[in-house]
This record gives sequence, structure tokens and C-alpha cells, in this order.
Amino acid sequence: MVVVSPPFHSHAQPLSVLAGALAEAGARVHFASAPPFAPMAEEAGVGFVPLTVTRNANTGVARSTRQGAREAERLDEFLDATREGAVAALLAQARHRGEDLLSDPERVLSELRALHERLTPDWYVVDQLSYPVTLALHCLGLPFATFCPGHPTYVPHRPEALFGVPYAWPRAIRPPAEALVELRRAARANDVAFTERFAEVSRAHGAGIDPPGRAFALASRRAVVFNYPRFPWLPERASTGAEFLYGGHCVPAGETAPGEQWEAVVRRLRSTSRRMVLVALGTFLSARADVLDLLVRGVLAHVPDAAVVVAAGDSAPALARLSGPRVHVARVVPQRWLLRRVDVMVHHGGNNSFTECVASGTPALILPFSSDQFSIAHDAERAGLATCADPSRLDSEEAGTAVRGLLSRAPEGMSWWTGQLRGLGPDWIADRLLRAMEREGRRR
Repeated sequence: MVVVSPPFHSHAQPLSVLAGALAEAGARVHFASAPPFAPMAEEAGVGFVPLTVTRNANTGVARSTRQGAREAERLDEFLDATREGAVAALLAQARHRGEDLLSDPERVLSELRALHERLTPDWYVVDQLSYPVTLALHCLGLPFATFCPGHPTYVPHRPEALFGVPYAWPRAIRPPAEALVELRRAARANDVAFTERFAEVSRAHGAGIDPPGRAFALASRRAVVFNYPRFPWLPERASTGAEFLYGGHCVPAGETAPGEQWEAVVRRLRSTSRRMVLVALGTFLSARADVLDLLVRGVLAHVPDAAVVVAAGDSAPALARLSGPRVHVARVVPQRWLLRRVDVMVHHGGNNSFTECVASGTPALILPFSSDQFSIAHDAERAGLATCADPSRLDSEEAGTAVRGLLSRAPEGMSWWTGQLRGLGPDWIADRLLRAMEREGRRR
């Protein structure tokens, strides 16, 4: 099998864990991504093959990732838009969609064809947001499974569902109707443009292959993995012949210890404070130093018995002044390891942070900024797993009060949903995928 990941840390991390689980289950696995992600393959115990599916990249801290001037410009424009609010951020992402996610499909197809001739794998596992890879596999007629790295609606569930428009919103964020009309218009334009580009590439390179149809809905007709809990209110899906696998999370059964330095950090903070809070806004949004600063000050002022660990990315030097007996500021943190040691996490509603919190039973304050984070925040709120707030309107008092509330009383759904996720995860997904492969092989 070849597991293909775009060059984004938040995507490569769960996919490399799944690659390792597939290898443990008996498959011979290669992890295909940009060269900086080779260490993830080594850690997972699988082979590595270089494959760059987009010029956009994020190797762990977005702003310090080496990338082209245009990619850096788009990132800065996006970060500026997050200061304006939800719809502004989503519109910025809509404007960048083609450059971010479908910049050079013919090159990707050529490289994937060469990779296949060299390795001749039986199956591929591809990230749903790697649209050029899915298109290439479709044109080449190669069997693949889809891995959905975010909210399940990243794979549109009905014709009117548009990629880039949240299917639901948390209570704290309710954009006006006219703003949503503009957002839907931009999303629909992308839907048409991507679909036309898919059809163009397919006509040129997919001789004898059925047309790909709607681009954002193109996914495996064999197996689609959702790295997400199966909440009962999620939209129903029409049958496509694919097996829909809700794996819950991609947290490995055993987490590698980060070393004595982090053990010492935890001991030091616990020596001064009864509670500990992790603040991490993801590999892109750690650039929002203003929000990180506000969150730390809110906890220090309104939760006097709590210490804070902050994943600050390139904002770490600017926030170093906050460091002290109750605050540890780091560029990057061992998040999954820390979640077993903190009492609350503040995060942005990214899929990894959300599912890792549920798997570890860690209550969360969610501040959604963009992408599918609004849909995830809605689900977390509805499931009784988190408190949600609008980061564009947040002040330190609201932040501190919300954290204090989570520390005083755990969300009512946490123990139940954490229990539901036991037995799921990467090993469960790997087992189900290999079973799907076997059934496909028998049909052939």
C-alpha cells in the first residue's frame, strides 16, 4: 500500500500513524509525501517515497516553513482575514482554493504514474484534500481508499452541500444571512471551476475511464475513512458502494515519551499550580500571537490555581515575556503526550486537536477561526464535549471564565464519548481497510 499525504503537518501526522497501523496489521506500506516528512515514515516503521502534491506547505509551523513568495503571501492574507471574523476567513480560503489545492494536476499525475510503475502497490490511501492525487488515481484506474482528515462534510453529502461552507455553526458564531449568501456564491464558483478542471484532465489522461463528475465529491467507491466520531446527527450519505468507516481518531495506542526536558516542565508547573491548561491553536494559527497572549492573561487572572503551556510557533519570542512560574511558552509541544497530563485544552477546532481531546477525555475551549473548525465546534458543543467562543470577539475575562468553568465541571458528554471511541482508532481503521481490500480482491 502507498499512503499519500499532502505536505501539511496536521495531515501527515494522522496519515503516518495510519500507515504504521497498516504495517503492523501485515501490509507492506510506503508513506508518500514531501521530503521533510520522511522522519514521520521512519517513526511509523514504513518506507518513504518523495511525492509533492502541492506547492503550499506546512512542516509544523506554517510561517517558518520554507515556501514560495506567493504561498507566503496567501498565508499572510488568510491570517489577516481571521482577525475580521468567520466569513472573512472562509472567503479568503475560497479565493485561494485553486492555488492551494489544485495547482498542477498534470505534474502530480505524471509523478504518480512513475511511482506506480516503480512500486506497483495493490492499493493507495489518499487524503481527501489531495485533489490532484485523487484525480490522478481516477484517471489511471488505480484502486484507492479515501482518508477524510477533517469534518466528514469535507466529502459533500448532497448536491447542495458546498465545500468551504460549514454545515452548522456553534452558538457563539452566527454570521448574518447576507454574508452567507456571498460565501455560498464563492464556494459554488470553486465547485464549478474544480469540476471543469477535473473533466479537462480526465479527457486528456483518462482514456476509457468514466468522467470524474463533481470534483469535491470524488472519493473512493471502495472505502472512505472519516477520522471522526460517528455522531448521530451527522448528515446521512447516499450509498455509493463505498464502505464508510468512522474511525474516531488517529491516536496511537502507545505515545513516545518526549524526554526528560518535558517531564521537568510538567513537574515544575505542577509544583506551583493544582491545574494545568494547554493552549494550542494549530500549526497555522499559532501566528495569532494576540489571541495566545489574551488566553494566557485570561487564565492567569481568572484561574489562580492553574498553570499554562503554550504552543506558540513563531510567536514564541514575542510571548517569551509571559514565561514564569505558571507559564511555559514553547515553539512546539508534544500535544498528544501532554493531553494525558493537562486538565483542559484551548484549541482552534482542528480535527486532530478535537479528536485527540475526546480520545484522552480532555475538556476543551474551542475557538474556531476557519475551514471546518466551525462544523467541528458545533458538533463538540452539541455532544457536550467543549465550550465554544468566537475568537474575533474574545476578551481575557471571557477566556479565563470559560476555562475556569471547564475546570470546575467537566462537559456532560465527555465520559460517554470517550468511552465510545475506545476500541476505535488507527488499528481499527487498518483492520477494516485490509478487510475491504480482501473483499475487493475476491470480487476481482
